[in-house]
Amino acid sequence: MELLGIHHAAIICSNYAHSKHFYKEILKLPVIDEQYRSARDSYKLDLALPDGSQIELFSFPDAPQRPSYPEAQGLRHLAFKVADIAKAKAYLEQHGIVVEEIRLDEITGKQFTFFADPDDLPLELYQV
Repeated sequence: MELLGIHHAAIICSNYAHSKHFYKEILKLPVIDEQYRSARDSYKLDLALPDGSQIELFSFPDAPQRPSYPEAQGLRHLAFKVADIAKAKAYLEQHGIVVEEIRLDEITGKQFTFFADPDDLPLELYQV
């Protein structure tokens, strides 16, 4: 078996309209497809990333919250590659998003920072 990369990351949100706005309008991810699945009372929104990978945004009624703090086992965060981390941080802050201070990865020497989506899911910017 040879893994070729990550195809998508799936996120279940608490407020579909709010999260759709965040990922589509703030993060500027283009919509590939959007479906309402009446049998599940659920939306599924496929969003494109420039490298061909995708984010699947789901809504489910009464989905339980996932503990994040203190950090729980499971997916820790989703990291996005950026060319200019200071510019990306400033852009998010201009849109009212709280972004941590930029730090330096002591192993790779690359800059990174964290922010959160509308459901407080940890997202990372990583300068490449």
